[in-house]
Amino acid sequence: MDIAYAKNGDVHIAYTVLGDGPIDLVYTNGIFSNLDVMWEDPNWTHYADRLAAFSRLIVFDMRGVGLSDRGPEPPYLELQMDDLRAVMDAAGSETAAVMGVARGGSMSMLFAATYPERVRALILYAASVKTIRADDWPLGRSPEEAEEFFMTFTDRMGMGENLRLQAPEFWTEQYERWWARFERSIATRSGFRELGEVFFGIDVRALAPAIQAPTLLLHRSNDAVVPIEMSRWLADTIPQAKLVELPGDNHIVFLGDTDALAEEVEEFLTGARRPPETDRVLATVLFTDIVGSTERAAALGDRSWRELLERHHSSVRRELERFRGVEADTAGDGFMASFDGPARAIRCAQAIHEGIATLGLDLRAGVHTGECERIGDKLSGIAVHIAARVASTAAAGEVLVSQTVKDLVAGSGIEFDDRGMHELKGVPDAWRLFAVA
Repeated sequence: MDIAYAKNGDVHIAYTVLGDGPIDLVYTNGIFSNLDVMWEDPNWTHYADRLAAFSRLIVFDMRGVGLSDRGPEPPYLELQMDDLRAVMDAAGSETAAVMGVARGGSMSMLFAATYPERVRALILYAASVKTIRADDWPLGRSPEEAEEFFMTFTDRMGMGENLRLQAPEFWTEQYERWWARFERSIATRSGFRELGEVFFGIDVRALAPAIQAPTLLLHRSNDAVVPIEMSRWLADTIPQAKLVELPGDNHIVFLGDTDALAEEVEEFLTGARRPPETDRVLATVLFTDIVGSTERAAALGDRSWRELLERHHSSVRRELERFRGVEADTAGDGFMASFDGPARAIRCAQAIHEGIATLGLDLRAGVHTGECERIGDKLSGIAVHIAARVASTAAAGEVLVSQTVKDLVAGSGIEFDDRGMHELKGVPDAWRLFAVA
């Protein structure tokens, strides 16, 4: 099996290509993946060959898993999405069907919502939506249950015992021994723990309504790891979603009746439409504004203020270029920019703060992620208004974000202080806001 590597910055993501069908199918197994070792298992080989019979199958190991690098940061959701894009670029795939299995589902949802023009169809198998139970989310585990689950999962990793939970129908002593070796090839125990911590705080509920691609949801009815109710919720929330409930209690996708599963995928993709021409896209919007600009301008005079403002603009634009932000609008002393990931927007805002502090200026910034209308290079819609209102609520020197942004950067290492509920002018409902610590 030929292994290639896509490069995302300094991180190398392992991938391989099978088949030469008319449809590109970009695929990840989530955590349980190693592009070298898993080909020893005839179950995986049969399943992969079945998918490659009708597609150009592009399989990759997620960041921190199998043959792929971990990178300098924890493998949080935005980085995983970037890796998927890097794999598509490296494999020469402009538009593809994207299939995310289990923990690969969240990343695939974020990619589909962010890059609708590159996703002709989305397929999710046993995708996790939100790990932790909440008043408005009864489907998750309590924090204590989740911690116990991940600790047990990590402690048993590399021993094969997790097979009894992940695929009880396939447990034998002989297969458990191979499974133990497979687990050890995926990640170290500390690596598994880090992956668990990233997924512990995941919440992608806000993404589901923004997914435009036709979506196939697959889930085995008695999955003990991810309850089927999560796929039912996605089926009710993603606009063009179809749910197929399959019999069985195996969570591992390539263990069980894989022919039935592959047949569903083939039927779905064979009749899939080309991606629609769209003017809607999921984006992270950043607004910045100089605090006390009127008073400062009056004190300096027009010429000195204009020169200072030019230096401010140059500093902001340097950071936007560094963090892949797209300048959408500049009005007076404020900037509006869009990003394809919320963590990048936050870090850009922090860098802008530091840059203009040397000019003796202070800044407020607001960040929100939501579905926007794209008109040429401009963005509009309620998400833009929310980001602007969040920015206007921020204090001097503060980067303020919405709950959606906080949820999407779980595992990134970015910490927040809860600023409580706020009424945002012209925006329905109350919004919980968080300051970047």
